[in-house]
Amino acid sequence: MTKADIVEKVYQKIGFSKKEASELVELVFNTLKTVLHDGDKVKISGFGNFVVRGKNERVGRNPQTGEQIKISARRVLTFRPSQVLKAMLNGEEYAHLIDKEEDDHDDND
Repeated sequence: MTKADIVEKVYQKIGFSKKEASELVELVFNTLKTVLHDGDKVKISGFGNFVVRGKNERVGRNPQTGEQIKISARRVLTFRPSQVLKAMLNGEEYAHLIDKEEDDHDDND
């Protein structure tokens, strides 16, 4: 699925013009990028968590030559799917998880 596909779904479902649907999708993605850039976590109930974490500098090896190389420190984005999403992907019953996840969300914030 591409961003254009998401815009098309919003256009069809909500009834905005294509331009408005595109602006809405762009706003959502830009907000997500800004929050992640600032190092904050993004939690989407029923979907999962996006977290930026730091990796320290380390020594690695070039797989072709075996030569040691320095891998610089960096920030990486990780995604942890929610229990609801995991259950959906595995064809399991998930309705009972929706209420539980919302309760967990209330406890953490």
